[in-house]
Amino acid sequence: MATQNAITWPERYLPGAGDNFVSNEVIVTGLTAVQVWRFLTDTSEWEGYYDNVADISFPEGGGPQLKDGLAFSFGTFGFPQLAALVTEFLTPADGVPGRLSWTAKQDGTSEERLDVLHAWLVEDMPGGRVRVLTQETQIGQPAAALADERPNPMLNGHQAWLDGLISAARA
Repeated sequence: MATQNAITWPERYLPGAGDNFVSNEVIVTGLTAVQVWRFLTDTSEWEGYYDNVADISFPEGGGPQLKDGLAFSFGTFGFPQLAALVTEFLTPADGVPGRLSWTAKQDGTSEERLDVLHAWLVEDMPGGRVRVLTQETQIGQPAAALADERPNPMLNGHQAWLDGLISAARA
């Protein structure tokens, strides 16, 4: 019997404890975690395969490669500029899944404030398969509004990100 790895969650962002939570996953053959990781962690690639991200910048320098502790910002889901910080970064290796997480925040009034943890897990599996799991917890009134929309734009948006990521890695 095999078990799958899971996202590591800080207490504040535990799934179900926020105002919106989504989970998306793909398992495909013919790719490795390292091949997928390159397109996930190089933000200069994002806009080429995912149309729901824009204006990626690095206010403190660095980038476009993500790394632990790197501050960056981007627009997505109608939020013009989320301030993000990479909080977990572990490159995939033999028997070790890649792990990437960042917080993203929008300040403002209580109606505008948003606090997010977006996490990724990329792992090789037996049989030449790779698994990519992405999950996000959102806290704040904008998150609650997104959670009430049908279909859920976060769920569909993150599936588009996964699909684009896999296509880019295959190309």
